Amino acid sequence: MSETKQTNVVPVEPPKQVNLTPVERIKQKSDGLRGTLVERLQDEVTGAISEDDQSLVKFHGMYQQDDRDRREERAEKKLERLYSFMIRLRLPGGFLTPEQWIALHHIAGENSTGTIKITTRMTVQLHGLLKSRLKPTIKAFNEAGLDSIATCGDVNRNVTCAAHPLQSEVHEQVHAYTARISELLKPKTHAYYEIWLDEEKLADKSSEEDPLYQDRYLPRKFKIGIAIPPNNEVDVFTNDLGLTAIIEKKTLKGFNIAIGGGLGTTHGNAETYARLATTIGYIPVTSGDDKLMKAIYEVLTIQRDYGNRSDRKLARLKYTVDKYGIEWYKEELERRTGFRLEEARPVSFTDRIDYYGWRQNHKGLWYYTPFIENGRVLDDEKVALKTALLEVAQTGKANFRFTGNQNLILADINKKDKAAIDTILEKYGIIRHTETASALRKNAMACVALPTCPLALAEAQRYLPVLIDKIEELVNKHELNDENIITRMTGCPNGCGRPYAAEIGFVGTAPGHYNMHLAGDHEGLRLNRIYKENLDEASILRELDLLFWLYRKERITGEKFGDFAWRQKWYKG
Repeated sequence: MSETKQTNVVPVEPPKQVNLTPVERIKQKSDGLRGTLVERLQDEVTGAISEDDQSLVKFHGMYQQDDRDRREERAEKKLERLYSFMIRLRLPGGFLTPEQWIALHHIAGENSTGTIKITTRMTVQLHGLLKSRLKPTIKAFNEAGLDSIATCGDVNRNVTCAAHPLQSEVHEQVHAYTARISELLKPKTHAYYEIWLDEEKLADKSSEEDPLYQDRYLPRKFKIGIAIPPNNEVDVFTNDLGLTAIIEKKTLKGFNIAIGGGLGTTHGNAETYARLATTIGYIPVTSGDDKLMKAIYEVLTIQRDYGNRSDRKLARLKYTVDKYGIEWYKEELERRTGFRLEEARPVSFTDRIDYYGWRQNHKGLWYYTPFIENGRVLDDEKVALKTALLEVAQTGKANFRFTGNQNLILADINKKDKAAIDTILEKYGIIRHTETASALRKNAMACVALPTCPLALAEAQRYLPVLIDKIEELVNKHELNDENIITRMTGCPNGCGRPYAAEIGFVGTAPGHYNMHLAGDHEGLRLNRIYKENLDEASILRELDLLFWLYRKERITGEKFGDFAWRQKWYKG
């Protein structure tokens, strides 16, 4: 096949960057993301940092937040808001050794609220860190071989990948791409090491010149996911760049490449929308993967040069793709890489699930996936999950792998060690907790939302378990207990819990009120649509009672709830 291509699309010069957003100016004048962070960290008068530095600290893996439950109380006392920080780790593919889990456990207890939050992007984040604890936390992570570089901000975020080795005998080979891609797209600035780890300032900053990000970085965040059919638990098409592994006769042949996914929207702004990525071709890797890595890199350079820098709400890759067109983007990618994409290979997805309980892979190693509701690792009245996982880690007999559904897998357990791990899980009630959780609950997911997220309009992770209790009653009433209905909730329309890619999605509009979305499919190949707006709990339950009754009565044999809702046109538009 020819390495060159005659373009049929008229070339478009990168737009002149005018009317830049304030964030664009902050990035460019930040001295390689340093800003005044050193000075602000030393300011003991306030628990906050400056507004400009709040933009920059994201690139270091942190967000400034405050406890919204206590805003009114503190305002009455004329006290500053109770500021704190969230920190997120960079864990390509979501992997931790037992030693790193032990370190994470103790760091969370010493510096944050103590709860370890597993995210939808196969990493963990800690909430409630006071400003004075940021450096000690990052130094402790560094000693454990961990960092938070580029887990937030206008750069490539944590790279996700199909989590369970059961999915393929070449899982390890596919999974290895996450670390390579993460390293390829990591910012070159030395600022993280100077500010948080007290390393010497660079005398010659030419070594941190960044041909990818330059001094502008990307117009907005960028997400990459890797899927291994037939399971799409990473929701590969919700990413800016999605890679689907093509495996034939137990050999990795290459990857389909898809661009333009993203779920964030804004209530009342019709210019914003959720979008699934469009597959544009296939890249083989059997004779080397230089082409694949080059293509990934250049997808980002196109977005860097053509993405919207005057309106952050329209700055994700999906809007660039729709502005210039898929064919143009593909042609530009081929021009920059110097080779043609091959025709995409056929793939089939059948599920988006986690493999709960004990499973064994082709090498004879064992894996246990416990149910972790909304990714919150803590000890509560239901189960001593945090203590159990620490005890497992202390045996040194299991690695930790995170899934795209806010769960983890106790992984790579030798046959001779399985009984010891099982004993710990039994002792702390983990197995019972997992086996008794309903199918509905196991397939539910929520973002953090209140009290810490400044964008939240309504509750999510604190409320969804309560709502699931009540939806379970309806499921039982209509004899739908075994249906794996995918239900997701977010406290705002930004889509962190991927509600638009659920069979039933709840998107917060105001305290106690949600837009209800229906008719997404079970495999992650179709987005849902709004069914009804601004519903309170009573209205949600009333609607679901009717919908479940109709589903039970009129569905085709084997028909999933989302597909039935689509066939019945239970949506607006």
